[in-house]
Amino acid sequence: MANKEASVAELTDKFRTSNAVLLTEYRGLTVAQLKSLRKSISEHATYAVVKNTLTKIAANAAGITSFDDDLVGPSAIAFVHGDTVAVAKTLRDFAKANPLLLVKNGYLDGNPLTADEVKKLADLESREVLLAKFAGAAKASLFGAAYLFNAPLSQAVRTVDALREKQSA
Repeated sequence: MANKEASVAELTDKFRTSNAVLLTEYRGLTVAQLKSLRKSISEHATYAVVKNTLTKIAANAAGITSFDDDLVGPSAIAFVHGDTVAVAKTLRDFAKANPLLLVKNGYLDGNPLTADEVKKLADLESREVLLAKFAGAAKASLFGAAYLFNAPLSQAVRTVDALREKQSA
């Protein structure tokens, strides 16, 4: 009994401290495949095989009820502590190569996600790519602003030069 309570407390803590949580079903995957999946997302998440009843109790304790109906069959959860998009992409890619892995749903920033929403999340560009695009756009905006500020100045210089030439002539 104490062991179950400790497991629930640990799971509750993982639900509360994770950036996102992605629920999967792994029926039919081998131990080697699960190990490979764990390793592939280890930079951004921990992947744990969970007991459905204990997970439901822990999720509810953390204020998450969206998993209640999907906690059936062999379940495993990716507790994301890093880049959620990267984990969603890795799960999607792994599921393409291993169709026995099913992404059931997720939970991100206080909102439940359907399986389709997790797929859309996986289709987003990575954080690094988005930051690079933003930096490029910001640089272009700054260049444009600098050009606009310099244009009246250079026009004024040309006007003054033209006036000087006119006066000296």
